[in-house]
Amino acid sequence: MAKVTFFENTEVAFKLKSDSELERAYFLFKMISNQPLVRIGTAATNFALKAHLPVEGLIRATVFDHFCGGVNEDDCLSVIDKMYTAGVCSVLDYSVEGKAIENQFDSAKEKIMKLVEFSDEKEAMPIVVFKPTGLGRIFLFQKKGEGKVFTQEEEQEWNRIVDRYHSICKLAKARDVEVLIDGEESWMQDAADQLAEDMMKIYNTDKPIVYNTLQTYRHDRLAFLKASHARAKSGGYTLGYKIVRGAYMEKERERAKDKGYASPICKDKITTDKNFNDCLLYILDNLETISIFIGTHNEESSYLALQLMEKLGIDKKDNRVWFGQLYGMSDHISFNLAAQGYNVAKYLPFGPVKDVMPYLIRRAEENTSVAGQTGRELTLLKTERKRRKQK
Repeated sequence: MAKVTFFENTEVAFKLKSDSELERAYFLFKMISNQPLVRIGTAATNFALKAHLPVEGLIRATVFDHFCGGVNEDDCLSVIDKMYTAGVCSVLDYSVEGKAIENQFDSAKEKIMKLVEFSDEKEAMPIVVFKPTGLGRIFLFQKKGEGKVFTQEEEQEWNRIVDRYHSICKLAKARDVEVLIDGEESWMQDAADQLAEDMMKIYNTDKPIVYNTLQTYRHDRLAFLKASHARAKSGGYTLGYKIVRGAYMEKERERAKDKGYASPICKDKITTDKNFNDCLLYILDNLETISIFIGTHNEESSYLALQLMEKLGIDKKDNRVWFGQLYGMSDHISFNLAAQGYNVAKYLPFGPVKDVMPYLIRRAEENTSVAGQTGRELTLLKTERKRRKQK
């Protein structure tokens, strides 16, 4: 297949954006591209929110509304419906981070179960997502992954985490809604991986309902994928995997250096890209037993997926293959893929402005660490601004 160029079509990419929304996007990415400014803005925003200064309205009108769907699920409906007119589905992501007590974990579970029911009622929302440490303490995931013995109280607490997983996955299977389990830092991921696999054994017997996440900036993930596939084939269940490059690279390298162990992260971007693409090829080559959600903002990997699908005779609308990007980013990939007939879903974060700020700050910091991506967003926005002015 010749290299396609439809990602360059900015008219399709930004057709849902009004002129004022286009200008806001340009302004935001211009700000994000300036790394010192992001640091200053982050510190100032954190201070203002903690001091209860009246900044929520400003945040809501700028960065929040660009990267988030709303403060609650009902608030997101207009965004969900609008994107669906262009063939793009939504994955509602309750992006409240850093909670640490039991009633908050129970509340998160109830919220996710409500999203499963919400998704069952809307064709535009075939998938839900949750983060493992949204359902239990970070400390427990780390201790479990290290193979350390729990105290009796910790064992009971861990069992409550397992019960929360079961509640969500059981409902998702009953409602035929797919569940993506997000990735964590490597020191928590072993326990999260085991828990996800335990859910797949139970709920993926007919077809994939539960999807785990492969963060392919970890150099061991292809071997992990092959080993989990072998276990699934012998166990008679299917796998679901979301593949991403990863979100915690600097933190992973710093911790490995501080604690004196070999970094789990690939040595450079080229190696990471190859690892991502090798995992992509392996899954598409084994689509009978592994379904995939391709979470990428990388055009080359997206092109490769299209080429592989054509080569392997995989239909564009095969429900075992989904493409996904974050809301507010890479619209040129999402909307152009949807226009070509592929399965596409945007991760749509939501939650109270103050509670979602840690997520938004992380997003801004990740963008500054991938300068080429921010530059690409700015170039496309400039192109569309120019096109509209010439109309």
